[in-house]
Formats: sequence, structure tokens, C-alpha cells
Amino acid sequence: MVWKVIGIVVVAVIAIWIIGALIKALLPILVIAAIGTGVYLLYKAVTGSNENSPLTKP
Repeated sequence: MVWKVIGIVVVAVIAIWIIGALIKALLPILVIAAIGTGVYLLYKAVTGSNENSPLTKP
């Protein structure tokens, strides 16, 4: 019984380490993507193109 509990704790710690490493690796990419999307949407809103898009009123 004790070994099962220790095994569960070890697996949980390893899972947390892996998830933390993935978040640490992907966070800069996600931030750059969010900034890029924001800049694109701001540009589309300011230029007011004549396309039928959700950002422009028909």
C-alpha cells in the first residue's frame, strides 16, 4: 500500500515537471502569436477595409 502511494506521488511529480517544461517552452510562442493577432486585428479595424469580415460593419 505504501509503495502505491509513493508511486502515485512520483508519477504526479514527474507529470508536473513535464507540464511545467512544456509551458515554459511554449509560452514565448503563445505570447508572440497573441501579440501578432492583436496587431493584425488592430490594423484591420483601423484601416476599415471593404471586405465582409466580422470586424467591419456591412
